[in-house]
Amino acid sequence: MKKILKGMAILALVVLGLFALSACGKGEEAGDKLKVSVTSVPHAEIMEHIKEDLSKQGVELELVVADDYDVHNRSLAEEEVDANFFQHLPFLEEQIEDFGYEIVEFGKIHIEPLALYSKEFESLADLPDGATISLPNDPTNEARALALLAREGLIEMNDLSDLKATIVDIKENPKKFTFQEIDAAMLARSLDDVDAAVINTNFALAADLDPLADALAMEDEDSPNVNILAIRAGDEDREDLILLQEALMSESVREFILEKYEGAVVPVF
Repeated sequence: MKKILKGMAILALVVLGLFALSACGKGEEAGDKLKVSVTSVPHAEIMEHIKEDLSKQGVELELVVADDYDVHNRSLAEEEVDANFFQHLPFLEEQIEDFGYEIVEFGKIHIEPLALYSKEFESLADLPDGATISLPNDPTNEARALALLAREGLIEMNDLSDLKATIVDIKENPKKFTFQEIDAAMLARSLDDVDAAVINTNFALAADLDPLADALAMEDEDSPNVNILAIRAGDEDREDLILLQEALMSESVREFILEKYEGAVVPVF
């Protein structure tokens, strides 16, 4: 009888231990790090800025850096990371629609204005008839790039507010530009082979392009494409993620962004 009771007591302790572990969200177990996937610039740089402050609060931040936009939400949905910081809200909404990800926005952080660059020409007026312009090929950023060109009077779109617009939705192209749809991470490299390119700020900065000094045209700060912190739905109450959110939306980060990027990246909190 004593052996049976002893065995039951051990079983109860095991069950309680398993229950305690299950009560913690992934990433909250003792000794675990908070894994966040990011693109290299500016997201990884901003995260590096808050690492020490988070460590003082008991949160050890581990960054998973990749410049391929397609990997971040998939790795978050598959619980390989705990959060991501790389995308704007329309991009997330598009991915949720396409893949059914149960991912939610957990804080609006900054805007990275999309801009048009050229190595050969110094102004929009200099772009010749028939110029070749490369654009990001992911749905929301291509629509964004086309909207920028339309607002500058270079083309006319069927619907300027269409967040899924592509080159087939161009209504008028008076200067007969040729458009190349290219992976966003490759746009800066394409500048050697095209007359101009519309490039996301993170990739422009990584290629040593200065949006304020080098861009022929740039989105203004009223752009709806705010970069966000994203987490899995249901993780909103996790203490480590709340601390991450608070650190990202702190005055320290605001000052860091304003000082380091000088208007090329604009905090919105």
